[in-house]
Amino acid sequence: MNFIYVIKPVKNNFLETMTAEDEKIMSVHADYLISLLEKGKLVLAGPELNAKFGIVILETESEEEAYNIMINDPAVLNNVMNAELSPFRISFAGK
Repeated sequence: MNFIYVIKPVKNNFLETMTAEDEKIMSVHADYLISLLEKGKLVLAGPELNAKFGIVILETESEEEAYNIMINDPAVLNNVMNAELSPFRISFAGK
């Protein structure tokens, strides 16, 4: 099953207002996503270039598993980002 979670910064103008602590958390968030990729759970992830939002597409056994991945994302867990989970179907994919 595929799910997508969209993350949005809690603070406005995130790129301009990011603190050193926010940067550290986002680095741990990136490491978390890499670990999901290595486990075969992450299909795709990335930010909108002005940091208005990011997306994470997962392949999991259940919605509960996807939800647990989302709420344990360091950016979400540390209140740097808000997140919303939705079922998702990949209809077309390129290289």
